[in-house]
Amino acid sequence: MVLLTESPVLDADAVRREAGRRRTFAVISHPDAGKSTLTEALALLARAIQDAGVTHGKSSRHATVSDWMGIEQERGISISSAALQLTYRDTILNVVDTPGHADFSEDTYRVLAAVDSAVMLIDAAKGFEPQTVKLLAVCKQRNIPIITVINKWDRPGLDALGLIDDVGERTGMTPVPLTWPAGIAGDFQGLLDLRARRAIALEAVEAGAHAAEETDIDIDALDSRDAGAWLDAREESGLVESSNGSFDREEFEAARQTPVLFAAAAKNFGVSQLLDILVDVAPSPSPRPSKEDEPRPIDAPMSGFVFKVQAGQDSAHRDHIAYLRICSGTFERGMVITNQRTGKPFATKYAHRVLGRSREVVDTAWPGDVVGLVNATSLRVGDSLFAEQPVQFPDIPRFSPELFAVARAKDPGRYKQFRRGIEQLEHEGVVQVLRSDLRGDQAPVLAAVGALQFEVAAERLGTEFNAPTSLDNLSYTLAMRVAPESQGVPQTFRGGEIMFRSDGEIVAVFGDKWKVGHFKKDFPDVILEPIGAAVDQ
Repeated sequence: MVLLTESPVLDADAVRREAGRRRTFAVISHPDAGKSTLTEALALLARAIQDAGVTHGKSSRHATVSDWMGIEQERGISISSAALQLTYRDTILNVVDTPGHADFSEDTYRVLAAVDSAVMLIDAAKGFEPQTVKLLAVCKQRNIPIITVINKWDRPGLDALGLIDDVGERTGMTPVPLTWPAGIAGDFQGLLDLRARRAIALEAVEAGAHAAEETDIDIDALDSRDAGAWLDAREESGLVESSNGSFDREEFEAARQTPVLFAAAAKNFGVSQLLDILVDVAPSPSPRPSKEDEPRPIDAPMSGFVFKVQAGQDSAHRDHIAYLRICSGTFERGMVITNQRTGKPFATKYAHRVLGRSREVVDTAWPGDVVGLVNATSLRVGDSLFAEQPVQFPDIPRFSPELFAVARAKDPGRYKQFRRGIEQLEHEGVVQVLRSDLRGDQAPVLAAVGALQFEVAAERLGTEFNAPTSLDNLSYTLAMRVAPESQGVPQTFRGGEIMFRSDGEIVAVFGDKWKVGHFKKDFPDVILEPIGAAVDQ
Protein backbone atom coordinates (compact mmCIF):
# COMPACT_ATOMS: atom_id res chain seq x y z
CA MET A 1 0.00 0.00 0.00
CA VAL A 2 1.20 3.48 -0.85
CA LEU A 3 1.55 5.74 2.18
CA LEU A 4 -0.54 8.87 2.13
CA THR A 5 1.44 12.05 2.53
CA GLU A 6 -1.66 14.09 3.33
CA SER A 7 -4.59 13.52 5.63
CA PRO A 8 -7.86 12.39 4.02
CA VAL A 9 -10.48 15.00 3.26
CA LEU A 10 -12.54 15.40 6.42
CA ASP A 11 -16.27 14.70 6.10
CA ALA A 12 -17.53 16.30 9.31
CA ASP A 13 -21.04 14.87 8.97
CA ALA A 14 -19.67 11.34 8.56
CA VAL A 15 -17.39 11.78 11.58
CA ARG A 16 -20.26 12.95 13.79
CA ARG A 17 -22.51 10.15 12.52
CA GLU A 18 -19.91 7.43 13.10
CA ALA A 19 -18.92 8.82 16.49
CA GLY A 20 -22.59 8.72 17.50
CA ARG A 21 -22.60 4.98 16.78
CA ARG A 22 -19.69 4.30 19.15
CA ARG A 23 -19.78 3.26 22.80
CA THR A 24 -16.32 2.93 24.32
CA PHE A 25 -16.31 1.47 27.82
CA ALA A 26 -14.28 -0.59 30.27
CA VAL A 27 -15.40 -3.40 32.54
CA ILE A 28 -14.02 -2.92 36.05
CA SER A 29 -14.25 -5.24 39.03
CA HIS A 30 -12.48 -6.95 41.89
CA PRO A 31 -10.66 -10.16 40.82
CA ASP A 32 -12.98 -13.13 40.30
CA ALA A 33 -16.16 -11.07 40.05
CA GLY A 34 -16.62 -12.40 36.51
CA LYS A 35 -15.15 -9.64 34.36
CA SER A 36 -13.65 -11.85 31.67
CA THR A 37 -16.76 -14.05 31.71
CA LEU A 38 -18.93 -10.98 31.09
CA THR A 39 -16.61 -9.78 28.32
CA GLU A 40 -16.94 -13.15 26.60
CA ALA A 41 -20.71 -13.14 27.07
CA LEU A 42 -20.93 -9.71 25.43
CA ALA A 43 -18.82 -10.99 22.53
CA LEU A 44 -20.99 -14.11 22.25
CA LEU A 45 -24.26 -12.23 22.10
CA ALA A 46 -22.79 -9.74 19.63
CA ARG A 47 -21.68 -12.82 17.65
CA ALA A 48 -17.98 -12.03 17.73
CA ILE A 49 -17.29 -15.60 18.89
CA GLN A 50 -19.17 -18.83 18.19
CA ASP A 51 -19.40 -20.10 21.74
CA ALA A 52 -18.19 -18.99 25.12
CA GLY A 53 -16.85 -22.39 26.16
CA VAL A 54 -17.98 -21.71 29.70
CA THR A 55 -19.03 -24.27 32.27
CA HIS A 56 -17.89 -23.25 35.74
CA GLY A 57 -15.49 -20.33 35.72
CA LYS A 58 -12.38 -19.40 33.83
CA SER A 59 -10.20 -22.27 35.04
CA SER A 60 -12.37 -24.80 33.20
CA ARG A 61 -12.63 -22.99 29.86
CA HIS A 62 -10.75 -23.90 26.73
CA ALA A 63 -9.48 -20.30 26.67
CA THR A 64 -10.61 -16.80 27.41
CA VAL A 65 -10.67 -14.85 24.18
CA SER A 66 -9.21 -11.67 25.65
CA ASP A 67 -6.39 -13.41 27.54
CA TRP A 68 -3.26 -14.24 25.56
CA MET A 69 -0.31 -14.37 27.94
CA GLY A 70 0.84 -17.78 29.14
CA ILE A 71 0.57 -16.86 32.81
CA GLU A 72 -3.00 -15.61 32.23
CA GLN A 73 -4.13 -18.89 30.69
CA GLU A 74 -2.26 -20.96 33.25
CA ARG A 75 -3.72 -19.20 36.30
CA GLY A 76 -7.08 -18.09 34.93
CA ILE A 77 -6.49 -14.38 35.56
CA SER A 78 -6.40 -11.29 33.36
CA ILE A 79 -3.26 -9.19 33.67
CA SER A 80 -3.09 -7.44 30.30
CA SER A 81 -5.77 -5.30 28.75
CA ALA A 82 -7.30 -6.07 25.38
CA ALA A 83 -9.49 -3.99 23.10
CA LEU A 84 -12.47 -5.77 21.54
CA GLN A 85 -14.83 -4.26 18.97
CA LEU A 86 -18.35 -5.64 18.75
CA THR A 87 -21.37 -4.64 16.67
CA TYR A 88 -24.83 -4.82 18.21
CA ARG A 89 -28.00 -3.19 16.84
CA ASP A 90 -25.90 -1.17 14.36
CA THR A 91 -23.91 0.26 17.28
CA ILE A 92 -20.15 -0.25 17.62
CA LEU A 93 -19.14 -1.35 21.12
CA ASN A 94 -15.47 -0.84 21.93
CA VAL A 95 -14.86 -2.98 25.01
CA VAL A 96 -11.54 -2.05 26.57
CA ASP A 97 -10.84 -5.03 28.79
CA THR A 98 -8.80 -4.31 31.89
CA PRO A 99 -6.52 -6.38 34.10
CA GLY A 100 -8.57 -8.19 36.70
CA HIS A 101 -5.77 -8.60 39.18
CA ALA A 102 -5.36 -5.95 41.87
CA ASP A 103 -1.61 -5.79 41.27
CA PHE A 104 -2.21 -4.28 37.84
CA SER A 105 -4.27 -1.28 38.92
CA GLU A 106 -1.84 1.09 37.17
CA ASP A 107 -2.63 -0.54 33.82
CA THR A 108 -6.33 -0.20 34.62
CA TYR A 109 -5.86 3.50 35.34
CA ARG A 110 -4.36 3.95 31.89
CA VAL A 111 -7.31 2.15 30.33
CA LEU A 112 -9.83 4.30 32.18
CA ALA A 113 -8.26 7.36 30.57
CA ALA A 114 -9.40 6.00 27.20
CA VAL A 115 -13.09 5.23 27.82
CA ASP A 116 -16.33 7.19 27.92
CA SER A 117 -18.11 5.01 30.48
CA ALA A 118 -17.56 1.97 32.68
CA VAL A 119 -19.43 -1.19 33.60
CA MET A 120 -18.80 -1.90 37.28
CA LEU A 121 -19.20 -5.58 38.10
CA ILE A 122 -20.12 -6.65 41.63
CA ASP A 123 -20.14 -10.22 42.93
CA ALA A 124 -23.62 -10.90 44.37
CA ALA A 125 -22.13 -12.98 47.17
CA LYS A 126 -19.37 -10.57 48.18
CA GLY A 127 -20.70 -7.11 47.42
CA PHE A 128 -18.17 -4.30 47.22
CA GLU A 129 -14.56 -5.46 47.45
CA PRO A 130 -11.33 -3.44 47.84
CA GLN A 131 -10.27 -3.34 44.19
CA THR A 132 -13.78 -2.31 43.12
CA VAL A 133 -13.67 0.59 45.56
CA LYS A 134 -10.24 1.66 44.28
CA LEU A 135 -11.32 1.59 40.63
CA LEU A 136 -14.57 3.35 41.48
CA ALA A 137 -12.52 6.19 42.98
CA VAL A 138 -10.59 6.54 39.71
CA CYS A 139 -13.84 6.62 37.73
CA LYS A 140 -15.31 9.27 40.01
CA GLN A 141 -12.15 11.34 39.77
CA ARG A 142 -12.57 11.34 36.00
CA ASN A 143 -16.37 11.77 36.25
CA ILE A 144 -16.90 8.61 34.20
CA PRO A 145 -20.56 7.45 34.02
CA ILE A 146 -20.94 3.98 35.58
CA ILE A 147 -23.37 1.17 34.83
CA THR A 148 -23.53 -1.26 37.76
CA VAL A 149 -24.00 -4.98 37.12
CA ILE A 150 -24.62 -7.31 40.06
CA ASN A 151 -23.25 -10.59 38.75
CA LYS A 152 -23.44 -14.29 39.73
CA TRP A 153 -27.10 -14.14 40.72
CA ASP A 154 -27.27 -17.84 39.80
CA ARG A 155 -25.25 -18.58 42.95
CA PRO A 156 -26.12 -18.07 46.63
CA GLY A 157 -25.50 -14.47 47.62
CA LEU A 158 -26.68 -11.36 49.40
CA ASP A 159 -30.10 -9.77 49.47
CA ALA A 160 -31.00 -7.66 46.41
CA LEU A 161 -32.37 -4.72 48.41
CA GLY A 162 -29.30 -4.74 50.66
CA LEU A 163 -27.01 -4.70 47.63
CA ILE A 164 -28.88 -1.72 46.17
CA ASP A 165 -28.44 0.16 49.44
CA ASP A 166 -24.74 -0.75 49.44
CA VAL A 167 -24.30 0.56 45.89
CA GLY A 168 -25.79 3.89 46.93
CA GLU A 169 -23.64 4.18 50.06
CA ARG A 170 -20.35 3.11 48.48
CA THR A 171 -20.63 4.99 45.18
CA GLY A 172 -22.26 8.22 46.35
CA MET A 173 -24.56 7.85 43.34
CA THR A 174 -28.28 7.09 43.30
CA PRO A 175 -28.78 3.46 42.20
CA VAL A 176 -31.69 3.04 39.79
CA PRO A 177 -32.45 -0.59 38.86
CA LEU A 178 -33.29 -1.15 35.21
CA THR A 179 -33.67 -4.90 35.69
CA TRP A 180 -34.68 -6.86 38.80
CA PRO A 181 -34.23 -10.59 39.47
CA ALA A 182 -37.09 -13.01 40.02
CA GLY A 183 -35.86 -15.35 42.70
CA ILE A 184 -33.23 -14.92 45.40
CA ALA A 185 -29.51 -15.26 44.63
CA GLY A 186 -28.94 -18.90 43.77
CA ASP A 187 -32.49 -19.31 42.41
CA PHE A 188 -32.38 -17.08 39.33
CA GLN A 189 -35.69 -17.65 37.53
CA GLY A 190 -35.81 -14.58 35.33
CA LEU A 191 -35.78 -10.81 35.10
CA LEU A 192 -38.13 -7.90 35.23
CA ASP A 193 -37.05 -5.51 32.48
CA LEU A 194 -38.23 -2.33 34.19
CA ARG A 195 -37.63 -0.13 31.15
CA ALA A 196 -39.68 -2.28 28.79
CA ARG A 197 -42.13 -3.41 31.50
CA ARG A 198 -41.48 -7.05 30.56
CA ALA A 199 -41.17 -10.19 32.64
CA ILE A 200 -38.66 -12.58 31.09
CA ALA A 201 -38.07 -16.20 32.09
CA LEU A 202 -34.48 -17.34 31.45
CA GLU A 203 -33.06 -20.74 30.61
CA ALA A 204 -29.38 -21.53 30.04
CA VAL A 205 -28.38 -23.25 26.79
CA GLU A 206 -25.59 -25.83 27.08
CA ALA A 207 -24.47 -24.46 30.46
CA GLY A 208 -23.93 -20.99 29.02
CA ALA A 209 -22.09 -21.92 25.84
CA HIS A 210 -24.79 -20.16 23.81
CA ALA A 211 -27.18 -17.26 24.32
CA ALA A 212 -29.82 -17.90 26.98
CA GLU A 213 -33.40 -18.59 25.96
CA GLU A 214 -35.72 -15.74 26.92
CA THR A 215 -39.48 -16.24 27.22
CA ASP A 216 -41.95 -13.45 27.98
CA ILE A 217 -44.42 -14.34 30.70
CA ASP A 218 -47.57 -12.78 32.12
CA ILE A 219 -47.09 -12.67 35.87
CA ASP A 220 -50.80 -12.15 36.54
CA ALA A 221 -51.66 -15.28 34.56
CA LEU A 222 -49.38 -17.52 36.67
CA ASP A 223 -50.87 -19.68 39.39
CA SER A 224 -50.02 -18.78 42.96
CA ARG A 225 -47.43 -21.55 43.22
CA ASP A 226 -45.35 -20.19 40.30
CA ALA A 227 -46.01 -16.49 40.78
CA GLY A 228 -44.38 -16.02 44.19
CA ALA A 229 -40.85 -15.03 43.08
CA TRP A 230 -42.22 -12.78 40.33
CA LEU A 231 -44.63 -10.98 42.64
CA ASP A 232 -41.81 -10.47 45.17
CA ALA A 233 -39.62 -9.05 42.39
CA ARG A 234 -42.38 -6.67 41.33
CA GLU A 235 -42.89 -5.47 44.91
CA GLU A 236 -39.17 -5.03 45.67
CA SER A 237 -38.42 -3.17 42.45
CA GLY A 238 -41.42 -0.93 43.10
CA LEU A 239 -40.06 -0.06 46.54
CA VAL A 240 -36.70 0.95 45.08
CA GLU A 241 -38.30 2.95 42.29
CA SER A 242 -40.51 4.86 44.72
CA SER A 243 -37.46 5.61 46.90
CA ASN A 244 -34.76 6.34 44.30
CA GLY A 245 -36.81 7.62 41.39
CA SER A 246 -36.62 6.67 37.72
CA PHE A 247 -33.66 6.68 35.39
CA ASP A 248 -32.48 10.15 34.34
CA ARG A 249 -29.96 10.21 31.51
CA GLU A 250 -28.52 13.60 32.45
CA GLU A 251 -27.95 12.45 36.03
CA PHE A 252 -26.28 9.29 34.75
CA GLU A 253 -23.95 11.14 32.38
CA ALA A 254 -23.04 13.51 35.22
CA ALA A 255 -22.07 10.44 37.32
CA ARG A 256 -24.69 11.24 39.95
CA GLN A 257 -26.87 8.23 39.15
CA THR A 258 -25.95 4.64 38.27
CA PRO A 259 -28.31 2.26 36.49
CA VAL A 260 -28.23 -1.21 38.08
CA LEU A 261 -28.74 -4.55 36.35
CA PHE A 262 -28.72 -8.12 37.68
CA ALA A 263 -26.98 -10.88 35.74
CA ALA A 264 -25.36 -14.29 35.68
CA ALA A 265 -22.75 -13.82 32.97
CA ALA A 266 -21.64 -17.47 33.04
CA LYS A 267 -25.13 -18.46 31.83
CA ASN A 268 -25.64 -15.31 29.71
CA PHE A 269 -28.54 -14.24 31.93
CA GLY A 270 -29.09 -10.48 31.80
CA VAL A 271 -26.36 -9.89 29.22
CA SER A 272 -28.68 -8.95 26.35
CA GLN A 273 -30.30 -6.38 28.64
CA LEU A 274 -26.85 -4.92 29.38
CA LEU A 275 -26.14 -4.69 25.65
CA ASP A 276 -29.40 -2.80 25.15
CA ILE A 277 -28.55 -0.39 27.99
CA LEU A 278 -25.11 0.26 26.48
CA VAL A 279 -26.68 1.04 23.12
CA ASP A 280 -29.55 3.13 24.47
CA VAL A 281 -28.01 5.17 27.28
CA ALA A 282 -24.19 4.85 27.42
CA PRO A 283 -22.50 8.04 26.16
CA SER A 284 -20.92 8.24 22.74
CA PRO A 285 -17.57 10.03 22.26
CA SER A 286 -17.60 13.74 23.04
CA PRO A 287 -15.04 16.54 22.62
CA ARG A 288 -12.00 15.57 24.70
CA PRO A 289 -10.21 18.25 26.73
CA SER A 290 -6.63 18.98 25.74
CA LYS A 291 -3.84 19.83 28.13
CA GLU A 292 -4.73 23.49 27.60
CA ASP A 293 -8.36 22.70 28.64
CA GLU A 294 -9.61 23.39 25.13
CA PRO A 295 -11.82 20.46 24.06
CA ARG A 296 -10.85 18.87 20.75
CA PRO A 297 -14.05 18.79 18.64
CA ILE A 298 -15.14 15.37 17.40
CA ASP A 299 -15.08 16.60 13.81
CA ALA A 300 -11.61 18.20 14.06
CA PRO A 301 -8.78 16.58 12.04
CA MET A 302 -7.66 13.17 13.26
CA SER A 303 -6.18 12.98 16.77
CA GLY A 304 -5.76 10.41 19.51
CA PHE A 305 -3.53 9.28 22.32
CA VAL A 306 -1.69 6.10 23.24
CA PHE A 307 -3.01 4.53 26.45
CA LYS A 308 -1.15 1.22 26.33
CA VAL A 309 1.80 -0.42 24.63
CA GLN A 310 2.29 -4.17 24.50
CA ALA A 311 4.95 -6.48 23.10
CA GLY A 312 5.25 -10.22 22.92
CA GLN A 313 1.72 -11.14 21.79
CA ASP A 314 3.22 -12.71 18.66
CA SER A 315 6.55 -14.21 19.69
CA ALA A 316 7.31 -15.31 16.14
CA HIS A 317 7.43 -11.70 14.98
CA ARG A 318 8.56 -9.92 18.17
CA ASP A 319 5.82 -7.40 17.49
CA HIS A 320 5.13 -4.25 19.44
CA ILE A 321 1.64 -2.77 19.57
CA ALA A 322 0.61 0.71 20.71
CA TYR A 323 -3.11 1.05 21.49
CA LEU A 324 -4.42 4.38 20.16
CA ARG A 325 -7.76 5.83 21.27
CA ILE A 326 -9.16 7.93 18.41
CA CYS A 327 -10.48 11.24 19.77
CA SER A 328 -11.40 13.18 16.63
CA GLY A 329 -11.58 12.97 12.87
CA THR A 330 -11.06 9.99 10.61
CA PHE A 331 -8.15 7.57 10.94
CA GLU A 332 -7.10 5.88 7.70
CA ARG A 333 -4.47 3.20 7.54
CA GLY A 334 -1.42 4.56 5.77
CA MET A 335 -1.90 8.17 6.82
CA VAL A 336 1.10 9.94 8.30
CA ILE A 337 0.45 11.55 11.65
CA THR A 338 2.66 13.51 14.04
CA ASN A 339 3.81 12.50 17.51
CA GLN A 340 3.38 15.63 19.64
CA ARG A 341 6.09 14.55 22.11
CA THR A 342 8.84 14.14 19.52
CA GLY A 343 7.53 16.29 16.68
CA LYS A 344 8.31 13.40 14.33
CA PRO A 345 5.99 11.86 11.75
CA PHE A 346 4.60 8.37 12.27
CA ALA A 347 3.42 6.22 9.36
CA THR A 348 0.38 4.07 10.16
CA LYS A 349 0.97 1.34 7.60
CA TYR A 350 0.29 -1.49 10.05
CA ALA A 351 -2.97 -0.84 11.92
CA HIS A 352 -4.85 -3.73 13.49
CA ARG A 353 -7.82 -4.49 15.67
CA VAL A 354 -6.69 -6.93 18.34
CA LEU A 355 -8.75 -9.66 20.03
CA GLY A 356 -6.48 -11.72 22.27
CA ARG A 357 -3.98 -13.36 19.93
CA SER A 358 -6.09 -12.80 16.83
CA ARG A 359 -6.13 -9.59 14.87
CA GLU A 360 -7.53 -8.02 11.73
CA VAL A 361 -6.41 -5.09 9.59
CA VAL A 362 -8.12 -1.76 10.24
CA ASP A 363 -8.47 0.51 7.22
CA THR A 364 -10.66 3.20 8.80
CA ALA A 365 -11.45 4.19 12.38
CA TRP A 366 -13.56 6.89 14.00
CA PRO A 367 -13.74 8.72 17.35
CA GLY A 368 -14.10 6.19 20.15
CA ASP A 369 -12.37 3.39 18.27
CA VAL A 370 -9.19 1.74 19.51
CA VAL A 371 -6.53 0.94 16.92
CA GLY A 372 -3.50 -1.24 17.50
CA LEU A 373 -0.48 0.31 15.76
CA VAL A 374 2.00 -2.48 15.06
CA ASN A 375 5.78 -2.04 15.17
CA ALA A 376 5.25 1.25 17.00
CA THR A 377 8.50 1.12 18.95
CA SER A 378 8.80 4.92 19.02
CA LEU A 379 5.48 5.45 20.79
CA ARG A 380 5.04 5.77 24.56
CA VAL A 381 2.04 5.65 26.87
CA GLY A 382 0.46 9.11 26.89
CA ASP A 383 1.75 10.18 23.46
CA SER A 384 -0.66 12.46 21.59
CA LEU A 385 -0.86 11.87 17.83
CA PHE A 386 -2.49 14.24 15.36
CA ALA A 387 -2.97 15.22 11.75
CA GLU A 388 -2.88 18.88 10.65
CA GLN A 389 -3.92 20.64 13.87
CA PRO A 390 -1.53 20.01 16.81
CA VAL A 391 -2.98 18.89 20.12
CA GLN A 392 -1.66 17.54 23.40
CA PHE A 393 -3.98 15.53 25.58
CA PRO A 394 -3.52 15.41 29.38
CA ASP A 395 -0.84 13.12 30.79
CA ILE A 396 -1.86 9.77 32.22
CA PRO A 397 -0.73 9.79 35.86
CA ARG A 398 1.31 6.98 37.39
CA PHE A 399 0.59 5.09 40.56
CA SER A 400 3.11 5.42 43.36
CA PRO A 401 4.98 2.09 43.68
CA GLU A 402 4.94 0.25 47.00
CA LEU A 403 7.21 -2.73 46.26
CA PHE A 404 10.81 -2.65 45.05
CA ALA A 405 13.21 -5.37 43.89
CA VAL A 406 16.70 -5.43 42.38
CA ALA A 407 16.81 -7.31 39.06
CA ARG A 408 19.93 -9.13 37.90
CA ALA A 409 20.62 -11.38 34.94
CA LYS A 410 21.36 -14.91 36.19
CA ASP A 411 23.71 -15.46 33.25
CA PRO A 412 26.13 -12.53 32.75
CA GLY A 413 26.49 -13.68 29.14
CA ARG A 414 22.83 -12.80 28.57
CA TYR A 415 23.18 -9.22 29.81
CA LYS A 416 22.43 -7.71 26.39
CA GLN A 417 19.12 -9.60 26.24
CA PHE A 418 18.42 -8.72 29.88
CA ARG A 419 18.93 -5.02 29.24
CA ARG A 420 16.71 -5.10 26.15
CA GLY A 421 14.00 -6.89 28.12
CA ILE A 422 14.14 -4.40 30.99
CA GLU A 423 13.81 -1.53 28.52
CA GLN A 424 10.82 -3.23 26.92
CA LEU A 425 9.01 -3.84 30.22
CA GLU A 426 9.62 -0.23 31.21
CA HIS A 427 8.36 0.94 27.83
CA GLU A 428 5.13 -1.01 28.27
CA GLY A 429 4.62 0.06 31.88
CA VAL A 430 4.59 -3.50 33.21
CA VAL A 431 6.83 -2.20 35.99
CA GLN A 432 8.53 1.09 36.71
CA VAL A 433 12.31 0.89 36.34
CA LEU A 434 14.60 2.92 38.58
CA ARG A 435 18.36 3.22 38.29
CA SER A 436 21.02 4.57 40.62
CA ASP A 437 24.65 5.54 40.30
CA LEU A 438 25.50 3.22 43.19
CA ARG A 439 23.89 0.08 41.72
CA GLY A 440 24.72 0.69 38.07
CA ASP A 441 22.85 -0.36 34.94
CA GLN A 442 23.41 -4.06 35.59
CA ALA A 443 21.21 -3.97 38.70
CA PRO A 444 18.12 -1.85 37.95
CA VAL A 445 15.43 -1.59 40.61
CA LEU A 446 11.94 -2.66 39.56
CA ALA A 447 9.11 -0.78 41.27
CA ALA A 448 5.52 -2.04 41.34
CA VAL A 449 2.11 -1.73 42.96
CA GLY A 450 1.76 -5.50 43.49
CA ALA A 451 3.95 -8.59 43.67
CA LEU A 452 2.42 -10.24 40.59
CA GLN A 453 3.96 -7.51 38.44
CA PHE A 454 7.39 -8.87 39.47
CA GLU A 455 6.34 -12.42 38.54
CA VAL A 456 5.18 -11.29 35.11
CA ALA A 457 8.36 -9.29 34.57
CA ALA A 458 10.58 -12.25 35.51
CA GLU A 459 8.61 -14.67 33.35
CA ARG A 460 8.69 -12.43 30.31
CA LEU A 461 12.41 -11.74 30.72
CA GLY A 462 13.04 -15.47 30.77
CA THR A 463 10.66 -16.55 28.00
CA GLU A 464 10.57 -13.64 25.55
CA PHE A 465 14.15 -12.42 25.93
CA ASN A 466 15.87 -15.63 27.01
CA ALA A 467 17.34 -13.76 29.97
CA PRO A 468 16.59 -15.64 33.22
CA THR A 469 16.46 -13.07 35.99
CA SER A 470 16.75 -13.05 39.76
CA LEU A 471 14.78 -10.56 41.84
CA ASP A 472 15.91 -9.52 45.31
CA ASN A 473 13.27 -7.66 47.29
CA LEU A 474 14.20 -4.36 48.96
CA SER A 475 12.74 -3.12 52.22
CA TYR A 476 11.42 0.14 50.76
CA THR A 477 7.67 0.75 50.86
CA LEU A 478 7.11 4.15 49.26
CA ALA A 479 8.53 6.57 46.72
CA MET A 480 8.33 10.33 46.21
CA ARG A 481 9.29 12.56 43.33
CA VAL A 482 12.14 15.04 43.85
CA ALA A 483 11.08 18.39 42.40
CA PRO A 484 13.44 19.76 39.70
CA GLU A 485 14.01 22.99 41.62
CA SER A 486 15.43 21.09 44.61
CA GLN A 487 18.90 21.98 45.86
CA GLY A 488 21.52 19.73 47.45
CA VAL A 489 19.98 16.38 46.49
CA PRO A 490 22.04 13.67 48.27
CA GLN A 491 23.22 10.50 46.60
CA THR A 492 22.57 8.46 49.74
CA PHE A 493 20.74 9.07 53.01
CA ARG A 494 19.51 7.20 56.06
CA GLY A 495 16.71 4.72 55.32
CA GLY A 496 16.49 5.21 51.57
CA GLU A 497 18.03 5.93 48.17
CA ILE A 498 17.93 8.42 45.34
CA MET A 499 17.10 6.84 41.99
CA PHE A 500 16.34 7.95 38.45
CA ARG A 501 13.67 7.12 35.89
CA SER A 502 14.43 7.10 32.19
CA ASP A 503 12.13 10.10 31.68
CA GLY A 504 14.52 12.19 33.77
CA GLU A 505 12.52 12.19 36.98
CA ILE A 506 14.47 11.90 40.25
CA VAL A 507 12.80 9.55 42.72
CA ALA A 508 13.50 9.13 46.44
CA VAL A 509 12.53 5.76 47.96
CA PHE A 510 11.99 5.21 51.67
CA GLY A 511 11.55 2.35 54.10
CA ASP A 512 8.49 3.94 55.70
CA LYS A 513 6.75 7.29 56.14
CA TRP A 514 8.84 8.08 59.21
CA LYS A 515 11.98 8.05 57.06
CA VAL A 516 10.40 10.75 54.91
CA GLY A 517 10.19 13.00 57.96
CA HIS A 518 13.87 12.40 58.79
CA PHE A 519 14.82 13.18 55.18
CA LYS A 520 12.93 16.48 55.15
CA LYS A 521 14.64 17.50 58.35
CA ASP A 522 18.12 16.55 57.08
CA PHE A 523 17.67 18.05 53.60
CA PRO A 524 15.33 21.04 53.86
CA ASP A 525 16.21 22.30 50.36
CA VAL A 526 15.02 19.10 48.68
CA ILE A 527 11.34 19.33 47.73
CA LEU A 528 9.43 16.04 47.76
CA GLU A 529 6.19 15.58 45.85
CA PRO A 530 3.76 12.61 45.68
CA ILE A 531 3.89 10.38 42.61
CA GLY A 532 0.90 9.58 40.48
CA ALA A 533 -2.84 9.39 40.84
CA ALA A 534 -4.49 11.13 43.74
CA VAL A 535 -6.65 8.16 44.75
CA ASP A 536 -6.68 6.13 47.90
CA GLN A 537 -4.70 3.01 47.25
